[in-house]
Amino acid sequence: MSGNQARLMAISDIVNRQPMSVEMPKPLSRIWATDVFNMATMEEVLSKNAFKAMKKTVQTGAALAPATADVVAAAMKDWALSKGVKFFSHIFYPMTNATAEKHDGFIITNSDGGAITEFTGSLLIKGEPDGSSFPNGSLRMTNAARGYTAWDPTSPAYIMHTDNGATLMIPSVFMSWTGEALDKKIPLLRSNAAMNKAGQKVLALMGEAEIATLNSSCGAEQEYFLVDAALASARPDLMLAGRTLFGAPSAKGQEFDDHYFGAIPERVQVFMQDFEDKLYRLGIPAKTHHNEVAPGQFEIAPYFEAANVASDHQQLLMTLMKLTARQHGFMCLLHEKPFAGVNGSGKHVNWSVGNATQGNLLDPGDTPDKNLNFLLFCGAVIRGVHVYGPLLRAAIASAANDHRLGANEAPPAILSVYLGDQLEKLFMDIKDGAISETVNGGLMDLGLDQILKFERDPGDRNRTSPFAFTGNRFEFRAVGSSQSVSGPLVAMNTMLADSLTWIAAKLEAALETTSDKTEAVVIVLKELMELHSNVIFGGDGYSSEWHTMAVEERGLKNIPTTADALPAFLDQTVIDLFDSTGVLTPVELKSRYEVYAEQYVLSIEVESKLVVNMAKTMIFPAAVSYLSDLTDAIGGAAELSITLDSSVATAVGENINGMMAAVAKLETAMATHDFASTEEHMKFCADTVCGLMLEVRGFADTLETLVADDVWPLPKYSEMLFMR
Repeated sequence: MSGNQARLMAISDIVNRQPMSVEMPKPLSRIWATDVFNMATMEEVLSKNAFKAMKKTVQTGAALAPATADVVAAAMKDWALSKGVKFFSHIFYPMTNATAEKHDGFIITNSDGGAITEFTGSLLIKGEPDGSSFPNGSLRMTNAARGYTAWDPTSPAYIMHTDNGATLMIPSVFMSWTGEALDKKIPLLRSNAAMNKAGQKVLALMGEAEIATLNSSCGAEQEYFLVDAALASARPDLMLAGRTLFGAPSAKGQEFDDHYFGAIPERVQVFMQDFEDKLYRLGIPAKTHHNEVAPGQFEIAPYFEAANVASDHQQLLMTLMKLTARQHGFMCLLHEKPFAGVNGSGKHVNWSVGNATQGNLLDPGDTPDKNLNFLLFCGAVIRGVHVYGPLLRAAIASAANDHRLGANEAPPAILSVYLGDQLEKLFMDIKDGAISETVNGGLMDLGLDQILKFERDPGDRNRTSPFAFTGNRFEFRAVGSSQSVSGPLVAMNTMLADSLTWIAAKLEAALETTSDKTEAVVIVLKELMELHSNVIFGGDGYSSEWHTMAVEERGLKNIPTTADALPAFLDQTVIDLFDSTGVLTPVELKSRYEVYAEQYVLSIEVESKLVVNMAKTMIFPAAVSYLSDLTDAIGGAAELSITLDSSVATAVGENINGMMAAVAKLETAMATHDFASTEEHMKFCADTVCGLMLEVRGFADTLETLVADDVWPLPKYSEMLFMR
């Protein structure tokens, strides 16, 4: 079947397709976490002592005795078997932004040739996948294959249902035989521990007598596109790269602002209902869904959870989203910029820190000027972003995210902090040596009796800030939609641990000069603001004036591409940060740089191969065929003494030649391999290869506007974005 036939058939299928029927949603109370081996389930099936030990481990990170692991394993197996499960798998998170799993059966044979089910504590605690076949950044040689997975009891096991059966999934960490972290979970757990240690010291100095274990929390707003699977399957670029490498703009895009928060299409609504029911069964607290800004774009946002669990749930959410979309005849696109000219997709990571005794330490309350713990922890964030802004940029760097950072829908590639009018004034007054009384937002009164008055927030939101305070948390808005939240969380937790350590030392010294805690806090935060207030910005982050001011006057860094960002992992201050906090050794940190650099280069190489292949085998033949039809028609008309306008034929011919000349240049660039360093290779991809791909695309997209619609082989933007 030719490309244009596949496209036209897909359009016909969509026009006649009905939404997939699903069961009416069951009450939340009947389905919530029914497939999760959580604390409530454990309390039912474990002995009192085993449950008490598990609860302590989950809440404080305390070690679990091997004997208790045996008890938990037996209960977990019985619970899973009662739900029809036959296999179990340690699920882990290698450095690929994806998940990995190795399935084993609950089975062991005996001497009589029979078989019984078995699942011991040793099987629960440890697994052994191949450690050399995952990205490791030269931590392991190809012949050094042993790697281990180890059960993480702080994240609950769950049952994953597919059409082919059910599997018990056990969240795990992944390490090499020599003990280096090969995954995204080990650094996350370590960063929480480092932040807890530093935070405990600050709170103790502030006179807090009872301090529970501190943990970071996360709520990630997931944006995504849905494209009909029939159309997507006719686009090799969507299938293999996750984004369109060609495509002329649709006559209508997002310029009317009519899609944002608009009525959800029926077929999408059915998908969302089915998807969210699956999330609820797995204990994932999906709270909000709506249309996003771009046509065909949507968002789902779960409620806050402990960072480790939230990270696991984010990975599971993305997996389920793709699976459920396929069942409904969609392809779910998590790429940061699948369509040029309309908004891309991010994953705004809402992040906070707190515990069971002091509560949310980034909640200012009604009187932030009197909330000294909040002021110290918020100040620690300000310092962290200023000192480690390049690290935060590196943590969200990818070839895909480069397409949206700094564009109209995404925060710029300059890391700054937005506090809002109330808190910015408060911290600037502290810089001057005093805490001023804060003024709240007051009542919202529209002068309409039927509209009840309500308390207005003390400050507006700023959608152009990459790191914004939003009431009781910070929102890291620059994270990409396809990315694991673990990387950003590790960077934020670690920078916070470092800043809290700095604050603890300064606070201890200040308390030796004064017994007044408020005075001591002002002393510490005044110095902090004198050093780091340049990172605070409440204006338009998209404006050229800010870019100039940020770099030239405030000394902040503008880091536009992944090639510019990733070397931050090799900076000595970053190496010292992770080493001193115990989050990543220098060897582990370097391995991450090498893995992410390789992924960046490979992503660009895959796209460039696709550009060449699609231009040669799909666009060129269609354009030449149409040009032949035009020239035949023009020649035939001339024989009848009719002069047809030949400008379209001329334009088609010129753009065909221009495209193929650009393809030749791209192929020459792709053949270049003699690079002195990884940095040089990345810069070549960013500065040369990406530019040449855009050059090919420019000619091809012009051809799309010239070639007859029934000849064009690729589904068009107007079809993919608007046909549901």
